[in-house]
Amino acid sequence: MAQASSVIALRGVSKDYRGLRPLRIQELEIRDGQTVAILGFDQTTAEVLVSLITGAITPDSGDVTVFGQSTRDIVDADAWLQGLDHFGILSERAVLLDQLTAEQNLAVPFSLELDEMSADLLGRVRRLAEEVGLDENDLKKGVGALDAGARQRVRLGRALALQPRVLLAEHPSASLNGEGVPEFAADLSAVVSSRALTSVVLTADRTFAGAVAPIVLELNPATGELKPSSGWRKWFT
Repeated sequence: MAQASSVIALRGVSKDYRGLRPLRIQELEIRDGQTVAILGFDQTTAEVLVSLITGAITPDSGDVTVFGQSTRDIVDADAWLQGLDHFGILSERAVLLDQLTAEQNLAVPFSLELDEMSADLLGRVRRLAEEVGLDENDLKKGVGALDAGARQRVRLGRALALQPRVLLAEHPSASLNGEGVPEFAADLSAVVSSRALTSVVLTADRTFAGAVAPIVLELNPATGELKPSSGWRKWFT
């Protein structure tokens, strides 16, 4: 059987982000359809890694290759924006519009005609909400009135809306309460599996990491080495 192609590869990467030490990654390769969870990134370094993968920034040394192309070879803003379409980013940095309903927030990637949505647009939004496990009763609520779990599901829907090939998740369980974490982990895993996405989950929660990814790595920030993590367990099979 042929081995799946490489989607993301980092080799000898170092990036100074004005922290205590540069972000270092000795080697990381993620193949098509793989889900990898990585421990050892705080909020800032998670953002730096996502920016390196999407080509928003380039490393000070080493190379980042995405879909076979070095991010150093992105020639202009148009080429970068075209490449960015391959990624869905699940992050607290993704701005939700609190004055709009959850339904309207989910519609934003498709259209800015939010007051009177067409039947087609409403159908797309409802299917997306069902996919990410957003309760139908929450759709008409203002996003500011939703609990943390529902808000995170809106963010997940927004990240998936434009059919990305890769999902990048920055600490997706950090804002959730204990009871909501296993359910969100199960729904995230189901979405990634059903869409056959390649995904990278950056988290500090070992149990969440084991629940969403068959491969769990841990970063040694001093050396940049990534090793298989121990001490995590799955909530469910």
